[in-house]
Amino acid sequence: MSQALNLLREVFGYPAFRGQQAEIISHLAQGGDCLVLMPTGGGKSLCYQIPALMRDGVAIVISPLIALMRNQVAALHEIGVRAAVLNSSLTRQETVSVERNLIAGDYDLLYVAPERLLTARFMNLISNIRIALFAIDEAHCVSQWGHDFRPEYMQLSILHERFPEVPRIALTATADKDTRKDIVERLGLSTAMVFISSFDRPNIRYRIVDKTDRYSQLLTFILKEHSGEAGIVYCLSRKKVEETAAWLTKQGLLAVAYHAGMSMQERNESQEKFLRDDSIIMVATIAFGMGIDKPNVRFVAHLDLPKSIEGYYQETGRAGRDGLAADAWMIYGLGDVILQQRRIEESEANPVHKQVTLRKLEAMLSLCETSTCRRMQMLSYFGETVTIAACGNCDICLNPPEIWNATVEVQKALSCVYRTGQNFGVRHLIDVLRGNLTNRIKEWHHDKISTFGIGKDLSVSAWRSIFRQIIALGFLKTASNEYGALRLTEKSREILKGQRAVFLHQREKSKRLSEEQPNDDLNNLNMSERALWNQLRIWRATTAKEQGVPAYVIFHDATLLELVRLCPQNANELSQVAGIGARRLEKYGSHLMAILLANSQADG
Repeated sequence: MSQALNLLREVFGYPAFRGQQAEIISHLAQGGDCLVLMPTGGGKSLCYQIPALMRDGVAIVISPLIALMRNQVAALHEIGVRAAVLNSSLTRQETVSVERNLIAGDYDLLYVAPERLLTARFMNLISNIRIALFAIDEAHCVSQWGHDFRPEYMQLSILHERFPEVPRIALTATADKDTRKDIVERLGLSTAMVFISSFDRPNIRYRIVDKTDRYSQLLTFILKEHSGEAGIVYCLSRKKVEETAAWLTKQGLLAVAYHAGMSMQERNESQEKFLRDDSIIMVATIAFGMGIDKPNVRFVAHLDLPKSIEGYYQETGRAGRDGLAADAWMIYGLGDVILQQRRIEESEANPVHKQVTLRKLEAMLSLCETSTCRRMQMLSYFGETVTIAACGNCDICLNPPEIWNATVEVQKALSCVYRTGQNFGVRHLIDVLRGNLTNRIKEWHHDKISTFGIGKDLSVSAWRSIFRQIIALGFLKTASNEYGALRLTEKSREILKGQRAVFLHQREKSKRLSEEQPNDDLNNLNMSERALWNQLRIWRATTAKEQGVPAYVIFHDATLLELVRLCPQNANELSQVAGIGARRLEKYGSHLMAILLANSQADG
């Protein structure tokens, strides 16, 4: 592995491998197939980029996103690696030029979209060249159980059939047991070694709060904790994406929208703005984000409930790729639960798929309603052995909710559902429980039933919290024939019979987490260090603009922060900073030293 380590240090500028990187690289470089599950920001790209430089021929990297391919190639050019992209964004002349260079052996890595890869023309083209390896990025796209299924990925088994001697590496940041099985079967990786790294992202703080006023809550969160920083806001519908982006813009924030209903040009423009600006907010549906390698996303906010833990983990993983502190923040309410359950019931999917989808949603609801560490529950979902009880960096650990015996209140709620015929939604049920004599209650004579007014001692918000939690716990479900109507389940019987106690949580009295626990690496910088940090960011932004690339292609925030903390005073010390390889040292060393020395003299 001396060659691999030398490449890591000299080309990529990192002192040592992390986790299973060395083992994966060694296996692939020696011609073995492998499936790699590694969290976003864990260094998956190095697992195939370094073997690509070690083996003869060109590495073919299959990637689903044009913008991602373009930026990865730009980053490789920055450190002196010969790489190119071949996709629909190129002109005919550019395509011919890339193909000619490919045949001539001028590339170490070629990034290609699956649609292009599967054409007869491309297959014939690569049949005449030496191929170092195939890297299938975002491999979860091959699985019907994955959160981002892409039909064209199912055809990638052709690589093994046409090129049986070429090693393959499939990579993903998110895959539960069913998805992993699908990847292995559909890609023909039954004999491949499987490398599963820890799914833990300790720099991300997970926070889920009750939804009251989504816009007000979102604005407060951004302004108090991430003002001037890049982030992503996920919404369930295209309409909500556009409304949220427009509202944030009216508040004076830089925000752009992204969803599948926009034209390709509009989506590309929004994505380019997001990748190039250090203080922009992307408001999007889940159509955005897969493979986005912007490292300085400081927060990911969800205004709606994700469909699964896999989707939630993948989306929140786009925050803090540089290893610095980041927030995964979500607001969640009763309407989210009912809407998601309703969508599953009304979908045209077959019964098996509905069952799997419902199981995934139930796991997501359990994560939202847990009274124990969120991170530990999420890691357990992915099959990771958890050795500690708490992470110390999620809202539950930092600010534990109050737990109370809600057995009587839950019995009242379930009894009310039964007494009203199991045909009404939460709003009407709460009106009955609180004794509100509405026209609808008069119409249905629900002021005459035994549960009318028996819950007037609790507020509307308290009852909504109770209903939300007992739906998540499986004591109630939405009816398939009437929107919003709730029905009893088998689980509710033992509650009504007094055979089981129910403990719920309440967070209404919780203090604001941000007031107690700031989550920002920059908070530890003194005035002089912060001034240097700002100087370095200005230089990086100017340099990136001159070269027409995103700022992170020049240097990640983590590298700038290390420059601030170490303040190297000569080229040798500068070369020891993570992220500064030989090419970057040669290219930017003098500029950085000028800034660093000037700062030292000013301090002196």
